[in-house]
Amino acid sequence: MKPKDVPEVVERLREANRAFKVPIVTEISQQKRSPFAVLISTLISLRTKDEVTRQASIRLLSLAETPEEMVKLPLSVIEKAIYPAGFYHTKAERIHDLCGVLLTRFKGRVPDTLETLLQIKGVGRKTANLVMTLGFGKLGICVDTHVHRISNRLGLVKTKTPEKTEMALRSILPKAYWIEYNDLLVTFGQNLCKPVSPLCSRCPVTAYCLKTGVKRSR
Repeated sequence: MKPKDVPEVVERLREANRAFKVPIVTEISQQKRSPFAVLISTLISLRTKDEVTRQASIRLLSLAETPEEMVKLPLSVIEKAIYPAGFYHTKAERIHDLCGVLLTRFKGRVPDTLETLLQIKGVGRKTANLVMTLGFGKLGICVDTHVHRISNRLGLVKTKTPEKTEMALRSILPKAYWIEYNDLLVTFGQNLCKPVSPLCSRCPVTAYCLKTGVKRSR
């Protein structure tokens, strides 16, 4: 796939993805319209299946919708709300501590710049970019394992890490596609372009794909 093919590939992915659910953090952002909800649901989602993240986020955010409310919850309550999310003990502590930081350093508001978000312990580039794009509607490119894998599989980039993929995409992907790029590739990756044995026979962009690293497909 070449950069000039991006508009056609994006259009085909939009059409194909209409048959599937949007990623869970996107769903939460559409329901809550809150950068804080995006931040919390993203932290819960790490190494956790979407359905578990959905229920855990709904439970926790029904108890606390602001940092002020969250810090008042005992850790045991946060843990119970997000269980069985992966590493729920650690995530509960991280969420509680992060809310304390938001209150002491940022007057209870989620920062709206990537650089400031990355200064907060426990917030990595994936989380920060999702908050920027889904929480604030600002430009950013969120790269998770799906985006990293598929961007390389297509041949659009040739990178070794998600961070390097993000930097490469920032230089070649038209800004008009930055915000939706994550949703498109995550949905596509969860349903068709799977890590092992992707469903190439059903792929709407197979004509553009170099299939880099694909050893077996269906």
